[in-house]
Amino acid sequence: MQAVETTSPTMGTAAACDALGVARASVYRRRQPARPPAPRPTPPRALDPIERQTVLETLHSERFLDAAPAQVHATLLDEGTYLCSPRTMYRLLDTAGEIKERRAQVRRPHYAAPELLATQSNEVWSWDITKLLGPAKWTYFYLYVILDIFSRYVVGWMLAPRETAALAERLIAETCAKHAIHPGQLTIHADRGGAMRSKPVALLLADLGVTKTHSRPHVSNDNPFSEAQFRTLKYCPQFPERFGSLEDGRAFGQAFFRWYNHEHRHSGLGFLTPAVVHFGHAAPVRAHRQQVLAAAYAAHPERFVKGRPQPADLPTAVWINPPVKTPTRQDAPATTIVTADDLQVDPISGADDHSAVSVIDRRATLITSPVVSQCH
Repeated sequence: MQAVETTSPTMGTAAACDALGVARASVYRRRQPARPPAPRPTPPRALDPIERQTVLETLHSERFLDAAPAQVHATLLDEGTYLCSPRTMYRLLDTAGEIKERRAQVRRPHYAAPELLATQSNEVWSWDITKLLGPAKWTYFYLYVILDIFSRYVVGWMLAPRETAALAERLIAETCAKHAIHPGQLTIHADRGGAMRSKPVALLLADLGVTKTHSRPHVSNDNPFSEAQFRTLKYCPQFPERFGSLEDGRAFGQAFFRWYNHEHRHSGLGFLTPAVVHFGHAAPVRAHRQQVLAAAYAAHPERFVKGRPQPADLPTAVWINPPVKTPTRQDAPATTIVTADDLQVDPISGADDHSAVSVIDRRATLITSPVVSQCH
């Protein structure tokens, strides 16, 4: 608006508005002097001040102090008196500030939605814990998974017989060490579970210089990438109804996460694998795809009715709760990355007697309880 007012004396209001993309009606409306709102006329059917005071005194009387306006109205009608309608009584009480909610209802505070942006790998991680059915009824194993939201690469996972803050602390510490996370580099997002909000995890992240964020209470959409990964896990055709033991679950996890990272072509990554995106091999893969498409177009251009085909664009940004009014490119099926070479298993022994650590590859960590055997 200020730019329009500055340039309009020389080039005219219409030309200035067209050049700056401002609606002329908004400019003209702003130039008009402010007018005080006209007073609202009193309806002819409204009660006069004396009648309103009479109604309030009747409702405040000891006789009707605990009665609802509808009951007061009916009682006065039986006595041959009409003051006003029950709705008018409610309106007068509301104007006097005498209507409020009597029930003890929960009034939840407003929580701002977390807005997280990742433009490269190891910038924002998301982690969560899910239950896996054990060999008998009411028995469970707990699967901890840490996911890079930009590449969907599972950077670390753990299978344990219980959900504790100590195990979560160790998994995060081992995973950050394997990926050489520097202070101020990473943000870890999680929901509001007990292990996620625990003091040991918070102190560890503070020592590592990692920023932590949490979902809003009762809002599952604030952690969509971990939830989607768990769905892929549990809808896998090889996923069993129950796991016979921790060793059984660990063996399944090793095969599944190796497939998920290095073979699964993610629809949100333009059908590239998470490892390709995570390790920065997307550009060569896209160039190779472009060569194949160019050769196919040169051989049979008549088969491509929409013109020369192009491979999917590479991903540039991934959001958790993007700003509503900010146009941001989301990671669509037309974006993604390439596959990394299959890495060898590198087992590591635990430093204490309470857990043991195994690494699926050089960058994805697995922590299990002492009941679980090492990877072979």
